[in-house]
Amino acid sequence: MDKTCWVIAGPTASGKTALSIRLAQEHGCEIICMDSMQLYRRMDIGTAKPTPAERAAVPHHMVDVAEPTEAFSVARYQEMAEACVRDIQARGKRALFVGGTGLYLRALRHPMAMGDVAADEGIRAELQALSEQPGGREKLHAMLAHVDAETAARLPVGDVRRVIRALEVWRLTGIPFSRQPQREQTPAFRYRVASLNMDRAKLYERVERRVDAMLREGLVEEVRGLLDSGVPPEAQAMKGLGYKELVPYLRGECSLEAAVDEMKKGTRHYAKRQLTWMRREEDVRWLDSLSPNAYDELEAYMTKGEESQ
Repeated sequence: MDKTCWVIAGPTASGKTALSIRLAQEHGCEIICMDSMQLYRRMDIGTAKPTPAERAAVPHHMVDVAEPTEAFSVARYQEMAEACVRDIQARGKRALFVGGTGLYLRALRHPMAMGDVAADEGIRAELQALSEQPGGREKLHAMLAHVDAETAARLPVGDVRRVIRALEVWRLTGIPFSRQPQREQTPAFRYRVASLNMDRAKLYERVERRVDAMLREGLVEEVRGLLDSGVPPEAQAMKGLGYKELVPYLRGECSLEAAVDEMKKGTRHYAKRQLTWMRREEDVRWLDSLSPNAYDELEAYMTKGEESQ
């Protein structure tokens, strides 16, 4: 089989799941989730995670792979997702990435070497130990900001692996990571990317309907359960849409109506940002997911040229 991975990207509520399930079933694919929230366990409703029936119909990977208390970096996603691809291909299947986290797609298609400086396990162990102390991640990030403000501004506090690497490079060379030579590595796999879109007004209407459906399905109870189980409001996972807006409500700081309004507004803005990100990507086929021919166009694009192989 051609080793090209297929990718269905696009904004939230654009119809990725239904098209991906059909494509996977008809072409022997296994789905790799490309969503930065669906990888967390016990966060099902607010992340619009594939249903048990959908996951039974097609094998899914990179779903429920982390606890909500964990920080999950882009580098960790890339490493785990590429391992999934190797496993899928070894079994004669095709990997189909599905999701709207453009940063994950960028990391897969354009992996960057982290400088040309050899690793120092002693420094890494020291910094890793610091990161595991209370407030350690914040201390590490502050250390990086002091010596390399440019890299610190680019890396979130939770991306401990890259923060440690940037500090390691500076300690070994005295040169900020932002001034080190950056080399784009050859991607491990080829990717054929389709991104869904639709009329903006219709997309926003679907977003609002999805939020209403999540509330009916028990999103407030899901968020309350996470907090009651000890997941702190400042956890990376709790900064996701649908979770961060409901925390103030559950604390009695705002009404449910105000929280829902913020959730809908935030999700509309997020959908717009997702579209903007994908327009910066090269070699993307755009499809109107509301078109009667959407699936046929998607299938034709993904399989183009395969009959000659």
